[in-house]
Amino acid sequence: MASTFKTSVESVQRFFGKKTPEEMVRKWRQEINAQQRALDRQKRGIEAEEMKAKKMVKQMAKKGDIRTCKILAKELVRSRRQKDRIVTSKAQLNSISMQLQHQLSTLKIAGTLQKSSEVMGMVNNLVKLPEISAQMQEMSKEMMKAGIIDEMLQDTMESMDDDEIEEEAEEEVNKVLFQITDEEEEEEPALDDMQRRLEALKS
Repeated sequence: MASTFKTSVESVQRFFGKKTPEEMVRKWRQEINAQQRALDRQKRGIEAEEMKAKKMVKQMAKKGDIRTCKILAKELVRSRRQKDRIVTSKAQLNSISMQLQHQLSTLKIAGTLQKSSEVMGMVNNLVKLPEISAQMQEMSKEMMKAGIIDEMLQDTMESMDDDEIEEEAEEEVNKVLFQITDEEEEEEPALDDMQRRLEALKS
């Protein structure tokens, strides 16, 4: 039994070259942390652009330029979807990191890294994300050679339906128009009150 365990560890080490499986898992986890930080930066960038787009939608709505409002609103919808994907992807990266840590415990008992359908599913999803696709493809190749996952499925990323974007954009424009109308209604009584005060001062 001890001989079999030793052989398994040695075969894993031959694949990793000079790096032990522990070092390889540590490398993957460091790369995952770097990708999470990159996604955080991208999310902050999207949020900054969202703020600008919202102001522009409001300005165009006040001018009555509904066509431009809809174009900007569609961009807002796409940005929000992209931001949602980033949040989901960050959670999946964190789960992969935890699974890899668990693999180290398994290694001490089984003598080799174990295949994980859960890791494979999450990696397959993350490969489709343009922001980190290249890094995840490289990591997936290493994981395949290590025996953690099987060959990846090359599915294309699901795109949003045009009708769905149109519908959400319409809702966004209507929401802005309602806010502007509501503001104008609140401003009118204030103007009337000011006029009454001026008239009272004159008399």
